[in-house]
Amino acid sequence: MADSAPIPSAKSRHLRACLLCSIVMSAQDFKREGCPNCEELVQMYQNPDRISRNTSAQFDGIIALTNPGDSWVGRWQRVGGYVKGLYAVRVTGRISQELQGELDSRRITYRPRDTMQDL
Repeated sequence: MADSAPIPSAKSRHLRACLLCSIVMSAQDFKREGCPNCEELVQMYQNPDRISRNTSAQFDGIIALTNPGDSWVGRWQRVGGYVKGLYAVRVTGRISQELQGELDSRRITYRPRDTMQDL
């Protein structure tokens, strides 16, 4: 797993947020590198279909985390154990049924990132 995620260019208009971990990257970065936090589960590397199903272009707010484990904001957003990078505060959308089934089989609880109630 990478130490940090790529930081999108200020000119990038096609940012997407992972529905599982909420990291924000360009669609090209997801395709080129996959998700730096949950690639084992979402398998977006070189797979545009999985990128479109498991990321969203609709998200609110961006948090820049340089020390995720030491950040109270990182803990509050449930990203404290992830790589350094940009994270969405809230992501609109839900994971695919296929991914939900994979999480269930691994006994991983999915907490949607499109509502503030779960925080």
